[in-house]
Amino acid sequence: MQSVAVSSVLALGLSACGGAADGDDEGGAADGEAVTLSVTTFNEFGYEELFEEYEELNENITIEHNKIDTAENARDSLRNSLGAGQGASDIEPIEVDWLAEFQQYPDRFEDLTDPELEDRWLDWKYQDAVLEDGSLIGYGTDSGPQAVCYRADLFEEAGLPTDREEVAEFLGDSWEDYFAAGEEFVAESDSAWYSGSDNIWQGMINQVEVPYQDESGEIIADTNPEVKDLYDQLLKASVENELSAGLAQWSGDWSDAFQREETFATMMCPGWMLGIIEGNAAEVEGWDIANTFPGGGGNWGGSYLTVPSQGENIEQAKELAAWLTAPEQQLKAFGVVGAFPSTTEALEADELLSATNEFFNDAPTGEILAERADAVETQPLKGTEYLTINVAIQDAINRVDVDGIDDPDASWEKFVNDMEALR
Repeated sequence: MQSVAVSSVLALGLSACGGAADGDDEGGAADGEAVTLSVTTFNEFGYEELFEEYEELNENITIEHNKIDTAENARDSLRNSLGAGQGASDIEPIEVDWLAEFQQYPDRFEDLTDPELEDRWLDWKYQDAVLEDGSLIGYGTDSGPQAVCYRADLFEEAGLPTDREEVAEFLGDSWEDYFAAGEEFVAESDSAWYSGSDNIWQGMINQVEVPYQDESGEIIADTNPEVKDLYDQLLKASVENELSAGLAQWSGDWSDAFQREETFATMMCPGWMLGIIEGNAAEVEGWDIANTFPGGGGNWGGSYLTVPSQGENIEQAKELAAWLTAPEQQLKAFGVVGAFPSTTEALEADELLSATNEFFNDAPTGEILAERADAVETQPLKGTEYLTINVAIQDAINRVDVDGIDDPDASWEKFVNDMEALR
């Protein structure tokens, strides 16, 4: 997991190379000339079949797919390419947690403003990518309204309800309710309530309006009582009340745990997580999804497709990025990996609202996630250091829950020191 110190070094490297890619040379192949476009994604965007479709529609286009395992590694790769002035794909993804960080370097990206497309997305999704000068750094891909995924078979073994409506009622409306339900579960099961604290933290922190940096950019993460209260509440549930399996999200142990007999029963579940669960839990029966979320609604993740200015086929890359993020393609990606759309037309489509997911017990995932999207009331203010700070506090949480090398107070003090070093 990336450290604060590494992030700082990378930031210096990017700043020191200013002007290396000014984007003055639009370049590009002549009409009809064979063109190879490179596209980077991370985790699961559900684009493999779309790439084939686009190549069939455009016989002169060949797409090379650079699929990176995690968002964090994709972010580091993009930082290194922009700092070096070379090496970036023609289309690069940016996740919302690091969007503000890359908005500091508008000269490294093409302006994707297009009057015909500006009403395509949810207003907040579009506006988050608009820079101070009115230019647009990226086209929105998915959004991340969250529900709760659960193992109905483990619930049944623990003598708890399994029907998704009854489970939603059992889980309650607040984080206190969710943790209390977990205590009831672990009292009757050898499995944990959730995989690890960092999964739960993402659900909690995305409900805080101003978590880590205020409007001026000042770091308040270690002085914000709302953040500290959530930290204490989570670690009490995870360690003292033994609700956590102690697995670091995205680790090999975490992926393997989906196949173990004694595992965990629930996960915070944005739409894009559905494909990841299905991939890790192939042939495991029992997963379902409840139409509820502790504390109300919450959005976790969602990305943008950008076109770095260092590319050689910028106009073709813009056209492909616009096509991949069109409502029709967003609906297809949702059908493949559960990437929930961010375009207004797709969100109102019968195809989405009637969608079910066979792996999740034929759950009406389209209807559930659409209702969870309506429940989202807060979009956190994510400053330029959001990802770095979030990684630091997840490290603090994992030192207690995963590694067991600190108690909550000692680990918090290390987080405070990290923030002092970052200021």
